[in-house]
Parts: sequence; structure tokens; C-alpha cells
Amino acid sequence: MEPSEVQRGVEAGSSMASALGLRVADAVVVHNSNRVVVRLTPCDVLARVRPLIHQLADDLEIDVSRRLAETGSPVAELAPRVEPRVYVRDGFAVTLWKYYEPVGPSDIAPAEYARALVRLHAGLRQFEGSAPHFTDRVAEAQRLVADRAHTPELTGPDRELLGDTLGRLRTEISGLGTAEQVLHGEPHVGNLLRTREGLLFVDFETCCRGPVEFDIAHGLMPTEDGRMLPSAGVCEHYPGANQNLIDQCRLLIWAMITTWRWQRDDQLPNRRYWRIEGLNQIRATLNGRGPDVLGDHS
Repeated sequence: MEPSEVQRGVEAGSSMASALGLRVADAVVVHNSNRVVVRLTPCDVLARVRPLIHQLADDLEIDVSRRLAETGSPVAELAPRVEPRVYVRDGFAVTLWKYYEPVGPSDIAPAEYARALVRLHAGLRQFEGSAPHFTDRVAEAQRLVADRAHTPELTGPDRELLGDTLGRLRTEISGLGTAEQVLHGEPHVGNLLRTREGLLFVDFETCCRGPVEFDIAHGLMPTEDGRMLPSAGVCEHYPGANQNLIDQCRLLIWAMITTWRWQRDDQLPNRRYWRIEGLNQIRATLNGRGPDVLGDHS
């Protein structure tokens, strides 16, 4: 979110928490992406705030997170002293969560990541609500590539590269007939907290249905600050995972996130870096050199 919108979002989250009876004396931004995440003290609640247009995704996130917590899955819990739902304040959707003090090293080993993801997927298999298919997200990216009004700065060759990659992999992965289930949707290491209660997943707004390899591939993607798991090791610790399918999903994910960075109204602060880095990663993979994060993303 842009700086002016961040301040409005912080104020919306703080005032909403106060209106619900939580004591708020200070608000500190701990993350800014397509939404702003704010630690509120002394109530020690995490407010996640973003423009209201995404409320349907927030509703799904609340539902999935609440049900996963009931099954003992490794997920961050909603704030216990308020009703678990999406609140609306000054044009923003606000959700309130329990704050977890980070502990231990920030690095996550492939084996511990895989173990946490196996537990999460076991909990998600018990979720009986509806979730979009992962190909719905691919189709959304395809529409953006085709719509020059929404991606005006995307040049012809780059537009063709993204469109062809999205279309081909959507067809190939869907045609494999691989078993599918409800997934986190974006379980990269930036959506994983190391806490006293162990590793906990957050951010279920992208929850969808698809093969588990789609989630595993996200674990091998870089976060906005460049952190990521080693490219080898996760598959061998996740029972039954297909490495070839993980590689296909990883290339598909690069194509999707690169497309989103070319949106006219994209809110990611360092979007210009990831626009070019994504295109470079796709070309490197298609040329047989394999995906690898390059350069300085600051």
C-alpha cells in the first residue's frame, strides 16, 4: 500500500479495535504489502487492514482460519476477545488476530517446513467449505495479460511470454489428473511464523483447491524481501510429492505473480523490481537454466 493509504489503514485498524473495547495506545506497522499489518498495544492484537474491495477473500480467510484452529492445525489464531469476522471501517476491511512474539532463528529448514505443511494439509482436508480452484487465479492473471488497460506498461514480447506460459501450464497441470484438496494458496516462508507454539501459517486469503505441489512450490518462492527455502529438500520430506509437478507449479507461480506486478493499480511497494525479476526467472527456466533469485531487490 502507498504511504498515504498506509496511514489511513493504520487509523482504521486502531479505531476499529478501540470501538470493540480493546485498549489501543500505540500502533506499529510490522508489514506493508497489498495490505498493512499493524501491531496494536497494549492489547497485543494484530490488525490486518486493506481496501474493502477484497472483502470476499477476507471472509474466506476468517472461515478457514477459524476451522483450522479448531482442528489443532499449525495456524495463527484470531483475536480471542472479539467476534471472528471481517470488520469495515472507513473504506477498509479489518481483521483482528492474536499477536505472536517471534522466537528463535528466522531461517526455516526444508524438513521442518515440509512437516508443518503436511500438518496444515491434513487440517485443510477436513475443511468442508467452498474455495476457488487454483485455475481460477490463473484465469484472472490471463485476463490481466489480455487487458492492456489494466497492464498498460507491459510490452508486446513480455505480454506474449506471460500469456503463453500461463495458458500452457494451466492446461498441462489441470490435465494431469492429480489428486486435489483445499490448499493454503501461498504458503511461502513470509506467511510462516516461528513462535513458542511452533511454526504457524498465516494469510489464508488465497485459499484454493488444487494439487499439494502447488502449495509446495510456493514454499520455494522468494518473499518480498528475498527470503526463501533452498530449492532442494522440501519434496523429499513431503510424502508422495512429485518434483516435476512442483517445478511446473513454480514456473506457473512466477508467471502469475509477475503478471500481478504489472497491474496498473498494484500496491506492492517494490513492484518494479519484481516485474523484471519475474520475467528474468521465467526466461531462465524456459531456457533450461532453472529458477534462481538474482540481484538486489531493495
